[in-house]
Amino acid sequence: MAAGDEVVALYDRAGTVVGSAPRAVMRAEGHWHASGVVLVRSGDGESVYVHLRAPDKDVYPGTWDCWAGGVVAAGEDPAQCARRELAEELGIDGVEPVPLFTLVYEDGSIRCHNFAYEVRWDGPITHQPEEIVDGRWLHLDELREWVDDPESPFIPDGREGIREWFRRYGN
Repeated sequence: MAAGDEVVALYDRAGTVVGSAPRAVMRAEGHWHASGVVLVRSGDGESVYVHLRAPDKDVYPGTWDCWAGGVVAAGEDPAQCARRELAEELGIDGVEPVPLFTLVYEDGSIRCHNFAYEVRWDGPITHQPEEIVDGRWLHLDELREWVDDPESPFIPDGREGIREWFRRYGN
């Protein structure tokens, strides 16, 4: 099945599942949807793994992100999505994501409930080459500077998500 044919859960503005549609329809018609996103922190909590999105992604191609994640599939809950995407995108398995918060993001036709999670991880990271072209660890201070720079090539919803994380949990 092509990525555009993948059936995803549709949500309403309040965050309730209201149906499903092919991903391409959700994107084309700007439906509310949800994503499970995971912040990967080093075991000591001082660094975050950031990655460069592939240049052919359907939204925000070629931008950096600190959240591994993706769209919640029809019949899937956000926690299942977060675990699946973490394993697919970064090869991280065997660790349970801890729920953080839900960020409601709206930017034109992109309207999403980002269910945010966190893991601590010092093991190997294996990029899914169709999704990620580069990655590295950044100290929290460097990440804060990067997302506070409006000129940095950082994904917009990820920028809002990590700013919310800093407000809630950052030093």
